[in-house]
Amino acid sequence: MSGATGENAIARDGQAGQGAAAGGGRVNILVVDDLPEKHLVFRSILEELGQNVVSAYSGRAALRCVLEEEFAVILLDVNMPDIDGFETASLIRKYKKTAQTPIVFITAYVDEVQAIRGYALGAVDYISSPVVPEILRSKVKVFVDLHLLNRELRQQALAREALARAEAARGAAEAATRRADLLASASEVLSRTLDLDATVAGLLGFAAPGLADIALVALVNERSEVTHLQSAQATYALPLGTDGRFEAGLQGVVGRALAMRETQRLDHLADLRGQPGSIESMVFGAARTALVFPLIVGERAFGALLLAVSGLREFGAAEMALAKEVVSRAMIALENATLYAAIQDADRRKNEFLAMLAHELRNPLAPIRNAVHVLRRGGSSEKNVTWASEVIGRQVDHLATLVDDLLDVSRIARGKVVINRDQLLLGEVVEHALETSRPMLEKRRHQLAVELPPEEVSFQGDLVRLAQVLSNLLNNAAKFTPTGGNIRLAASVADGMLRIAVKDDGMGIDAQLLPHIFDLFTQGDQTLDRSEGGLGIGLTLVKHLVELHGGTVEVASAGRDRGAEFAILLPGANVAAQALGGGAEQRGGPSRSPARVLVVDDVPASAESLCKLLEIEGHRVAVAGDGYAVQAAAARFRPDVIVLDIGLPGKNGFEVAAELRASGAHRDTLLVALTGYGGSEDRERGERAGFNHYLVKPADIPTLLSIIGTHAALKQISGRSLTGGLRS
Repeated sequence: MSGATGENAIARDGQAGQGAAAGGGRVNILVVDDLPEKHLVFRSILEELGQNVVSAYSGRAALRCVLEEEFAVILLDVNMPDIDGFETASLIRKYKKTAQTPIVFITAYVDEVQAIRGYALGAVDYISSPVVPEILRSKVKVFVDLHLLNRELRQQALAREALARAEAARGAAEAATRRADLLASASEVLSRTLDLDATVAGLLGFAAPGLADIALVALVNERSEVTHLQSAQATYALPLGTDGRFEAGLQGVVGRALAMRETQRLDHLADLRGQPGSIESMVFGAARTALVFPLIVGERAFGALLLAVSGLREFGAAEMALAKEVVSRAMIALENATLYAAIQDADRRKNEFLAMLAHELRNPLAPIRNAVHVLRRGGSSEKNVTWASEVIGRQVDHLATLVDDLLDVSRIARGKVVINRDQLLLGEVVEHALETSRPMLEKRRHQLAVELPPEEVSFQGDLVRLAQVLSNLLNNAAKFTPTGGNIRLAASVADGMLRIAVKDDGMGIDAQLLPHIFDLFTQGDQTLDRSEGGLGIGLTLVKHLVELHGGTVEVASAGRDRGAEFAILLPGANVAAQALGGGAEQRGGPSRSPARVLVVDDVPASAESLCKLLEIEGHRVAVAGDGYAVQAAAARFRPDVIVLDIGLPGKNGFEVAAELRASGAHRDTLLVALTGYGGSEDRERGERAGFNHYLVKPADIPTLLSIIGTHAALKQISGRSLTGGLRS
C-alpha cells in the first residue's frame, strides 16, 4: 500500500475534523487507512447507515480524532506507514475515553499470531480486504446500534440524576422554607411578652407540635432539684422522696443537663417514665426518644426543656439543629424577661424607698414644727423650753442618723468607705453598740441578755463601724420584737473566728423574704402605717461593713412569728488572759478647761447657736462671717480652736485652713471642719489643707465639746500644742 505524505495526512486530519463536526445527533464511525481510494469505498458502503463517517489517513490523525470526538466503532487498517494498526490500537486503548470503543481490524491477511495480538489489544473483529459490503455494513451496524442504545441509557440515567437533584433541591428548599417559617414563628411567639411565665408558656405552646409531640419544662429550685413539670396545658408537682430524690430518673436527667450545660439525648425512656401510675409515666408514656435542653441564664438555672417524639417522628440532624436554634432564641427571650423583671423589681423598690424616705423625713419634722409652735405660742417658760429642746434634740438626732445611713450606702456603693484596722477589744465594741441602742430597747421594755466569753477577746477592726454593725442588728431586733420581748446578744470564738449573734423572739422572717433580707431597701413591714419605720438600709450596711472587715453575715428564721437570728463572723480573733487596755473615749459633759474658740460660718443662725452652746460650756467665743475675715479675726482673738465651715463666700474653708497653716502664726491652732460636705474626697482634701478633725453637720455635740475640751485641758497641762492628724 502506498502511504500519504505527512502534509497530506495533516490536511486530511483537518478535513476529518470538519466531517466529525457535522451530523447533529448521529454517531461517528472512524475509518483509519492511508489509501484515499479505500476511504471512498468505505464511505459508499456505510452511507446507507445514515451516520457520520470520519476519515483518518494515519495513526497520528486517528489519535487526534479520538481525542476530539466520540466514536461508535473504529475501522483500523493494520498496515500503515507511520504507525501501524496494532500500535495505533495500543495507544487508543490507553485513553480512558476510548478504552472500551470497539476496534475492527481491516487486513488482507490474518495469521494466528496477528489475530492473537489484535485481540489482546482489544480488537472485537477482523475483516478481510477487499471487504464484502454486506458483511462490513452488518457488522458496523451492530456496533452503531449498541452505541445508540448505550447513549440513550446514559441520557436516561443523566435525566434521572438531574430529576433526583431537582427533587432534592426542591425538598431542601421546602425544608429551608419550613425551617425559616418555624424560626420566624418562634421569634414572634417569644417576643410577644417580657413576662417570664408567659415566655415559658409561649415556648411550650410553640414547641409542641412544632418541634416534637411532647414539650415540657422541668422547673428546678435553688438546689437544681426538679419541683414541677409544666406543659402548655397544665403544671404537675413532683413530690420529693424521703432521700431527697424523685420517684423516677427525671432528676438525674435534668441534673446532668444542667451540670454539663449540654443537650442530653435519651433513646431509652424506661428510667424517665418511672413507676406505673407516676406523673412521669403519664406524661412520657408514649414517647420513644427525648431531648433535654438546659435552660440557664447567667448563673441562674431555670430548669430544662424536654422534647419527646412518638410514632414515626424522629430527631434527625435537621430536627436537632432546628430545636437547638429555637432553644437559643428561647434563652435570649428568658434572659430579656429576667432582666425586665429585675428592672421592674428595682423600680418598684426605688418607688417604695422614695415613699419610705418621704415618710421617715416627715415624721421627725412634725414634732420639730410642733415644738417651735409651742415655743412661739406657749411662752418661754422653763418647762416649755425644756420639753421643746428635748423633742427637737431627739428628732434632729434621728434625722442625722437617716442622712448618715444614706451617705454610708452611697459611699459603699462607690467604694469610698475605708475602715481603720485598730486593735479592738470585744467588750468595748459591744459597750459602744449598747450605748447607741439602749434607748430603743428601754423604750420597748425588751429583756436584753448579753453573753460574752469570760476571757478578753481582741481582734483587728474599726471601732466606730463595728459598733454601728451591732447597733443596727440590735435596733433591727428591737424594731421587730413586740414590747416586752427577749433579745440575746451572744459572742463566741472558735478557730480564730469571732461570732457575734443577735437573736430575738419577734416577728420572724418569711421564707420568700429570707434570701433578700440584706438587699438594699428591703423590709418585711410594708404596711401603710409603717409602724416600725426605717429606710430598709440597715441590714445592707451590716453586710457591706462586715465584708469590708473580711467577715460574713448569716441569718436564720423558722418563719413568721418565730423569731430571727443574725450573726456576723469576723476573722483573726485572739483570746487574751488580760485586757489590752483602752476603752470608750470619754465624751460630752461640761468642759473643765475653757478655750478660746473662733467660729467661722456664713449662716448667722448656725454661728449664733454654736456660739451660745460654747459659751454655756464656759468657752470664750468669737465669730467670723466669711473666709476673708478669718485672718484678721484670728490675729486679734488668738484662738486655741477654730471651728471652720467649708462652704464660705469668697474663700472656702479649705483655702482658709491652708493659709492659716502656711502663715506659721496658727501652726498650733486646732482646726475643726464643721460642714455639710461629708464625702471621702472632701475629707482627704481637708487633711491636705491642715484640718485636725472633720465633722459633718449636724455635728454630734458631745463629740465636738469633747474635742475642744480635751485640747484645752491638755494644752493647759502640758503648755504645748497637741494637734494630731485628721480624725472624724
